Amino acid sequence: MAVEIFKTSILKPAPSGSAPPAAAAAPDEMVPLTIFDKAAFDLHVAVLYAFQAPMPGNEAMKEGLAKALAHFPHLAGRIVTDDQNRPCIHLNGAGVRVIETYVGATLSERLPLDPSEELRQLRPGIEDVEEVMQIQLNRFACGGLVIGQTAHHRVADGQSMSAFFVAWARLVRASGQVDPPPFHNRAAIAVPRSPPRCEHDHRDIEFRGSAAASSSPPLPLVSVSSIDNMVVRFSSDFLARLKRAVCAGEEANHNLRYSTFECLLAHLWKKVTVARGLGENETTQVRVAVNGRARMKPPVPMEYFGNLVLWAYPKLAVKDLIDRSYGFVAKTIHDAVAKVDDSYFQSFVDFGELVKEEGELVGTAPEIGNSLSPNLEVDSWLRFRFHDLDFGGELKRGFKERGKVVSTMESQNNLNNVPPASSAKTPQTPSMTSCRKKKSDDATFLQDLRDHIDEFVHASMDEHKSCFTKTVQKMFGMSKIVAERASNQNGVESSLPLKTISSE
Repeated sequence: MAVEIFKTSILKPAPSGSAPPAAAAAPDEMVPLTIFDKAAFDLHVAVLYAFQAPMPGNEAMKEGLAKALAHFPHLAGRIVTDDQNRPCIHLNGAGVRVIETYVGATLSERLPLDPSEELRQLRPGIEDVEEVMQIQLNRFACGGLVIGQTAHHRVADGQSMSAFFVAWARLVRASGQVDPPPFHNRAAIAVPRSPPRCEHDHRDIEFRGSAAASSSPPLPLVSVSSIDNMVVRFSSDFLARLKRAVCAGEEANHNLRYSTFECLLAHLWKKVTVARGLGENETTQVRVAVNGRARMKPPVPMEYFGNLVLWAYPKLAVKDLIDRSYGFVAKTIHDAVAKVDDSYFQSFVDFGELVKEEGELVGTAPEIGNSLSPNLEVDSWLRFRFHDLDFGGELKRGFKERGKVVSTMESQNNLNNVPPASSAKTPQTPSMTSCRKKKSDDATFLQDLRDHIDEFVHASMDEHKSCFTKTVQKMFGMSKIVAERASNQNGVESSLPLKTISSE
């Protein structure tokens, strides 16, 4: 795929003639990173958004982007260290880098865009980057557009970036204010108690000291070519059967209402663990991102722009995970997530106050590309506002694939082993038993995983309402699961991106 760069520029915020954006930070302000920002990945995250034609021209896209930056000044700033040696975002309006390219192929010829060195041509480089955010507008011969975006994770989490993209799209379609406006007061969401009370061991959960980090052996890294991306779509009928399985049996807690995410994660955790061939006495855990906006008291506006995510760590012995019921596994997940409540978030804020005079803290999250086996890392994008992401042009609601998945995989079927509602155990098949005796090689692992995932893609897109994307590293390694909504609330496919795959 030949990607021709024909223009590179720095785009600065350009407020419209209306009043300044509400709740915006003061110009040229130095905004210290919160303890939540410091816990986020210290890297640039790259995401691709693919749109079929028609799409607005590059000038209209850039004009809307400049207006959006006036509402989101942190993205046009720079990460610096202030005179107190604190990492800060300098709201200096220095701007974002915009790269414009032409691709001499149609978008349909290139989709799906599997992870590869070739794919990296569609997004800006992420090494030695000064800008907080970069945008690459890749215009295809058919008029289709792939937006390659990178942004530093310590400036904003996924919830924040999805709101920014919706605001950008709104300002491309029409002039005016962003409604609702972003909430930028970072100090207001991280107020420590007096005196601070740290009630959890955050130094070993979210952080570890720099000295301890430097003495720990690094986890093995893998290259992009060693990662298989798997897309599994689950029908509403499958999800209903799965929820019945979760609620059935003696181990089910009938007073709890389990979310779709908890039920599906219980299913996938079982299947991935079986496919890995782990020993019965090994322990596996899931790192689940938990959004604090609605959990903190008083609640933080969903429009808060920054990082406000901590993690839950449900953990089970492999034997219990595989042999015990779906209800037991779902409750394990539910209980772990429920513990990351307002008191936990407040304890984390107080921890930040107690250690602010110490040296740099290093997050306990593995580096991107680390092998995670026997564990999983899971992110849910179900509540991100991708269904609102519409840059304009002619809406073709009958065209199911206007917005497209960046990474997909070959689908397989053969896979119908969710237990009936009356069953309290995961069915033990010969292949499950053999998987648990010894670890598979990389090819066998992938095949076993496919053999144990239900409803691989067997029906048409309009029959599916939920979608899970798993990035599975071949050598029993990284399994990062991203849950996303594939259609709007009415189940109607629109001109919006069906999915967006993060290449953190």
